[in-house]
Amino acid sequence: MERKKSIRHFRDLEVYRRAFDAAMQVFEVTKKFPPEERFSMVDQIRRSSRSVCANLAEGWRKRRYLAVFKNKITDSMQEASETQCWLEFCLACRYIKQDVFDKLDNEYEQLIAMLNSMEMNAEKFCY
Repeated sequence: MERKKSIRHFRDLEVYRRAFDAAMQVFEVTKKFPPEERFSMVDQIRRSSRSVCANLAEGWRKRRYLAVFKNKITDSMQEASETQCWLEFCLACRYIKQDVFDKLDNEYEQLIAMLNSMEMNAEKFCY
């Protein structure tokens, strides 16, 4: 029987690692966007995708306080949803292809589900 690895740091959370990877994919994809989008779409989607991780990290350090932890997890979900919205604009403007959109959009749906589960079971993470 395999022992479960204990979670000591936010980087040990699968949801954090996946959100980080997704944010890096967003970064790579947006490198090819036109210069006129640099300060609008590129900045916004990079910010929201990175904020999923940042809010999760902040919440992890605040898990002594259940309400604060839940709030930060909710903020992470909101940032993931914002990223999905920006991805839709990227697709509509033809800066990304449908397959790239589908892959990233699906990943953010899964991240939101994982974060929602964390929020619903916050007592398991807090002390």
